[in-house]
Amino acid sequence: MTSPTRDSASTPGTAADSTPPPGCPAHTGHSGHPGETLAGERLESLHCPEFAADPAATYARLRAHGHIAPAELSPGVPVSLVTSYQTALDILRSPETFSKDARHWQALADGTVPMDNPVVPMMMYRPNALCSDGEEHFRLRSAISDTLDRLDIHALRRYVERSADFLIDLFGPRGEADLLKEYSARLPLLVFNQLFGCPPELSDKLVRSLSALFDIAEDSEQANVLLAETLFELVALKRAEPGPDMTSWLIAHPAELTDEEMVHQIVVLVGAGTQPLQNLICNGLLLLLSDERFAGDLAGGTMLIGDALNEVLWKDPPLANFCIHYPRHDTTVDGHRLPKGEPVVISLAAANNDPYLLANRRGNRAHLAWSAGPHTCPGKDPAQVIASVAVEKLLDRLPDVELAVPAERLEWRPGPFHRALAALPVRFPRTAAKSDEALAEMAAAASATIAGAVGTAPKAAGEDDAAHDAPHKGRADAAPSPEPSPEPPLEPSPEPSPEPSPGAELAVVEPEPSPEHEARRRWWKSLAQWWRRG
Repeated sequence: MTSPTRDSASTPGTAADSTPPPGCPAHTGHSGHPGETLAGERLESLHCPEFAADPAATYARLRAHGHIAPAELSPGVPVSLVTSYQTALDILRSPETFSKDARHWQALADGTVPMDNPVVPMMMYRPNALCSDGEEHFRLRSAISDTLDRLDIHALRRYVERSADFLIDLFGPRGEADLLKEYSARLPLLVFNQLFGCPPELSDKLVRSLSALFDIAEDSEQANVLLAETLFELVALKRAEPGPDMTSWLIAHPAELTDEEMVHQIVVLVGAGTQPLQNLICNGLLLLLSDERFAGDLAGGTMLIGDALNEVLWKDPPLANFCIHYPRHDTTVDGHRLPKGEPVVISLAAANNDPYLLANRRGNRAHLAWSAGPHTCPGKDPAQVIASVAVEKLLDRLPDVELAVPAERLEWRPGPFHRALAALPVRFPRTAAKSDEALAEMAAAASATIAGAVGTAPKAAGEDDAAHDAPHKGRADAAPSPEPSPEPPLEPSPEPSPEPSPGAELAVVEPEPSPEHEARRRWWKSLAQWWRRG
């Protein structure tokens, strides 16, 4: 991937008033290193509401310090924030100098930053691919990459379409909705259930705990405990009853992950697949609904939906500040001294909007929203499929949707890591629900042996390799082909079904209903009722 061409006519950010806006907590910096604030000056806060409302103003002030600037993720947690695209790329590609292992974090090791600080759960060491280096990183990442390679992208697309239809049916007849709460936040939950074989009572707890971690809520430590407990339950369930899902595939991988390693690999996958994906969908919809280039008929806009999402990944990436690194030794980068063990955070948003880069980036995919170097996000392709299908389906079902309030009145959730709306209220002409059809398809996919977005079940102990691989001959690593199966089909039957009478019970028509199928049907109905109440 090549870097965007630099604009020789551009000028770096000019020096600006370094005083944070009213409302941001004032915290003094420490002197002694180039690029740090002088004693008594205030660190730029990345956790106050004012930063969430106007991050560009904060980044402009930070650029007055150069390519790397002192900032504060949370009270008492100073970091060096990288705002330059090229400097960010250099650090991301230099694992020999910058470690991802938070056990190098001196302030956490010596107690200067207490374990109950709200950002610690997002920054602490976990035995996963995100927090490891070298051979250990390769071993753990290979388990994740090989598992993701087994996904059938076409089946994933079909399952996202069904999930989107199901959600739109819940709010479509009302003519109004909060697309954050009722769509963008719920769609990844449905996809997560399917991909990881996770029962709803567990996935609900996972999403709540992850949301608290990204928001840096006061109960972050308790949320971290809940997250671990819930994932250990999921791993135990899948060790006892493996299935055609990503959890079972990780368990069966030759890396032979321990329960603890399993939990922390899933933390990475779920963390990337819920909150950031929710933000990408929501921010993409906001751009489409508020930018004059998409005025009028959204389907006939001057840009494709893929281009719109790419613009979001450049300008408002769902993870704004992350990719935390720890210098292995004292080092100097672009004239800034970075002490050993002090966190260096890449501002993906600031780097992507580096004033040195060309303004016109249409078609350019060299943004840093997926990181770069050895820790580039391995799940970016499935994530982009989910986001693009989610946006396409909503605009197809609700072509006349519009914002219920002016875009400038929308609020953004505070937090140093994400770029996340607090709500996305919209209105549209009421639309008839397709609940019977959508619910039937969802339940059929959920009860099928080849589940909607996944492939073959992991090979049982002692199973012959040839027998296991035979149905997938000619394809790498068992990504399933959509061949006929004796199980309920993934696609709906082409034959029309009779129109249900008003108030009729939602049902799934199958030749021979099984107890498992009936349980699935009841689960989808209860989920719909719960979300309607929510």
